[in-house]
Amino acid sequence: MADLAELEAKIRVLEDIEAIKKLKARYWRCLDSKSWDEVLECFAEDAVVDYGRNIKLEGKKALAEHLKEKLGGDSWIGIHQGHNPEIDVISGKTAKGIWELYVHTIWKPENRGLRLGGFYHDEYVKENGYWKIRSTRMTEIFIETW
Repeated sequence: MADLAELEAKIRVLEDIEAIKKLKARYWRCLDSKSWDEVLECFAEDAVVDYGRNIKLEGKKALAEHLKEKLGGDSWIGIHQGHNPEIDVISGKTAKGIWELYVHTIWKPENRGLRLGGFYHDEYVKENGYWKIRSTRMTEIFIETW
């Protein structure tokens, strides 16, 4: 039978995993609602973002500029969904995760659509008691436009 310290450690890991799930859900919600300041709060200051297709960004400032330029305004609307998280807490301050991704977006001026499926490979860090995305890399399985 596990002693109290072991049980506390297991509960802490489960709480960390749940906090990371909420972090990633907030990231996708903020992308879709174009809440740029809030989406940046999901990232560590020195975050590295790799969205594929030669889109590699370093730091929150570069990420903010990219999101506002590519997704800003009301021309793009969309929904990002993450499924089947595989999260491993490495230590009390670091974790890794893989998420299945589904994206559906519409480019309103040209009435074009896009569906994308793929994976996010993330590294997380706990800063001041809160989990942040340290790095994220998206890989596509398929992309469909119409």
